[in-house]
Amino acid sequence: MTATGPTTALDVVDVVALGESMVTFLPSRPGRLADVPSFDRAIGGAESNVACMLAAAGHSARWVSRVGADGFGDHLVETIGAYGVDVSAVRRDPARPTGVYFRTAGDRAGDGHEVAYYRTGSAASAMSAENMDLQAVRAGRVLHLSGITAALSDGCFALLWQLTAPRPDRPLISFDVNFRPGLWRDADGPRVLLDLARRADIVFIGTDEAHAAWGVTGGPAEIRELLPEPEVLVVKEGARGATAFETVGPRAAVPLAGVSPRAVVSPGAARVGAGGTPPALGCATDPRPAPTPPTEQPTFAPALTVDIAAAVGAGDAFAAGFLSATLRNLPVGTRLRHGHLMAAAALTTPGDLATPPARDHADRLAALDDAAWGRLRLGPGWTVARDRAEEEVRTP
Repeated sequence: MTATGPTTALDVVDVVALGESMVTFLPSRPGRLADVPSFDRAIGGAESNVACMLAAAGHSARWVSRVGADGFGDHLVETIGAYGVDVSAVRRDPARPTGVYFRTAGDRAGDGHEVAYYRTGSAASAMSAENMDLQAVRAGRVLHLSGITAALSDGCFALLWQLTAPRPDRPLISFDVNFRPGLWRDADGPRVLLDLARRADIVFIGTDEAHAAWGVTGGPAEIRELLPEPEVLVVKEGARGATAFETVGPRAAVPLAGVSPRAVVSPGAARVGAGGTPPALGCATDPRPAPTPPTEQPTFAPALTVDIAAAVGAGDAFAAGFLSATLRNLPVGTRLRHGHLMAAAALTTPGDLATPPARDHADRLAALDDAAWGRLRLGPGWTVARDRAEEEVRTP
């Protein structure tokens, strides 16, 4: 399905992404925030990033959120809409501002990296089941959510809990754990994220996040033991690559082709609490033992060699690439490669958003044999080099 511009709130789209997006101010030169004289304006938001990249890749996508009735809110809605994303279900809040943040240049993992968030009390932090268009949220083949939203407020957490509850019209739930320790007001964050992940169908998690949130010291197999419920678990290992665990058999996902939306009950959907009522923060989780991990063969796809322009937005781009290939019913190994290709597009572009490769270009690269994939090296501008494979497949 190809995006054709804004749709009505009841139109079923490929992907709905719900979450906060903020106006981002990027420094005009390297240095401390105290020393940077000026900033360039951009946008940033895990879920809207995924929606924008999917729309740019030819899928229909909807972003659902709340923004302030201010110029920054106008900028977010107009910019995200310009990617071909349906923004008709975005709500304006006249009493709360649009969130903004400032960051230093370079890799956000660097020692000198600074980020200054101004999102407390933002319009998006007031999202709840009572003030959002849940019909528009559920009208997608896939609903993409993030752990960042759960951290914004109790109302946001309750909204995610309701959206991940089992019900006949529930779409396929994609959940990026996105553990951000600084966003959580107390020690309940890791438990909340684990509970939400267990209710999802597709889960994205990095080994570094699993270690920080849950103390997992092993690799992907240990994370799968902790999260046996999702039909697909994608474990990212940074520059090494990513491993996908996919359940086959009676619990496996129904093919997405022709299903709009897909009725599904996640295997882990009833582990904690019931229906749309979230457990009280700080209470114990369901004491019942987790189900036996499924017997399955993990699939690993090595990451690409990339000339990095900015190490931001790669995780969101990976999720977009993987979901794009999932919507097309491609094999799990190919889905991982499309995730890596989309991440490479983000890594070779300054800022959070990048132009993805054309679909035929990405398909050609994803179909390379293992040796050629290992020799692939991508730099700035590679997404438009559709017919220059000889320049792309070279020994680093």
